[in-house]
Amino acid sequence: MSLPAQDQHQPTSRLQDVGAVVLPTPYGEFEARAFEVPTGHVYLALCRGDLSGDEPVLTRLHSECLTGDALGSLRCDCGVQLRTSLGAVAAAGRGVVLYLTGHEGRGIGLVNKLQAYIEQDLGADTVDANIRLGLPVDARDYSHAGEVLTRLGVRAVRLLSNNPAKAQALRASGMDVTEIVPLPTAAQERNRAYLSAKADRLGHLRPAGSALPGPSPATPVDVGSLIGTVRPRPDRPYVMVKYAQTLDGRIATRTGDSKWISGEAERRASHALRAACDAVLVGSQTAACDDPQLTVRLVPGASPIRVLLDSTLRTPATAKIFDGGARTVVYCRRPANRLRKSVLEDAGVAVREVAGTSQGLDLRNVFADLRTDGVRSLMIEGGGKVITSLMRERLLDRLVVSISPTVVGAGVEAVGDLGLSCIADGLQLVNRHVALADGDVLLAWDIQAGV
Repeated sequence: MSLPAQDQHQPTSRLQDVGAVVLPTPYGEFEARAFEVPTGHVYLALCRGDLSGDEPVLTRLHSECLTGDALGSLRCDCGVQLRTSLGAVAAAGRGVVLYLTGHEGRGIGLVNKLQAYIEQDLGADTVDANIRLGLPVDARDYSHAGEVLTRLGVRAVRLLSNNPAKAQALRASGMDVTEIVPLPTAAQERNRAYLSAKADRLGHLRPAGSALPGPSPATPVDVGSLIGTVRPRPDRPYVMVKYAQTLDGRIATRTGDSKWISGEAERRASHALRAACDAVLVGSQTAACDDPQLTVRLVPGASPIRVLLDSTLRTPATAKIFDGGARTVVYCRRPANRLRKSVLEDAGVAVREVAGTSQGLDLRNVFADLRTDGVRSLMIEGGGKVITSLMRERLLDRLVVSISPTVVGAGVEAVGDLGLSCIADGLQLVNRHVALADGDVLLAWDIQAGV
């Protein structure tokens, strides 16, 4: 990679180039150049390739967000956007991510942002929260960002952003913006209202993606209609069961094969559903048969907490569910095998012991513990034994089923014996929603209250 040398004959600017260094990241090497701007803040330009010439440069202006960028807060989409931008620039081989310090909370600062969060918890959206505090809705200034880009040799940009105001500000500073490249992320239920406010009140371009079916594999889909209204209870999270089945009702063949029942578009929707929830849960049989990773990989989004039900801690420590892609919590029967528990805990896995029943673990105790731990929304991905237990004990709020245009005959059913003798005693499903994902059909219902 190379950057243009400074022209020693240019007039002295108040913008100070204070250093450059190669910065290795999970996305590859970037040349990091720091510029001190007149406000006293330092802007960090993460650059790839030769930025000079007339060809537009893929560019992201990223406003500082400590809570989202460094801590992974789910109240905003900032951290996901930053990581996605770094990946996009690295893939392009030429571009710049310009990190703008002093832009915390749309320019109001960290303390004021936290106070605005309090107002949001009281019912205000992200715009009205600032207004209630007597603060500007957006106090950011991008004029120095344009100056930094010019100093880097950039003449025109393809701007990675959902915010047209950034493009307007760059153009006002003299920079040619040839295109706005949208940067939507898979919404998390804790930031869905925030993203909606950015679209409805601040003019952002579809920050949560498009409705199903999505326009392209690169665009996340907004699965809010599939999830329904998240209403956690005091004693347990909002529980959503999601599984894919063939047209004849099988989630696997008689040999246990389940890859892949659904198509790629449906799997992207499933990953968006994971990103929307605080946690995703499977049983030990699913972990043994499918060895799922349970992270968000097919869409830009945050991976949920992974929850494994494993009464005897039989799942090997090498299973993908224990990798470093996300936090994992395992629930086992009390008392746990000390050696197996120690091995998992040494690997950074939380192991929690709960009471057992004749059917396995006491799911009410598991859910109560998750709720105490702050989990508001929980997605169940399998297997059949776990799904059957939830339905038998009436411990779910939402059912999402994808049906693929495939018939396999004898195989594994999603739901086993519920002990019912009358049709009228079955779970009653209401508020149906239907969506298409290429050849698959996604159906979602609420479980009728009181059933």
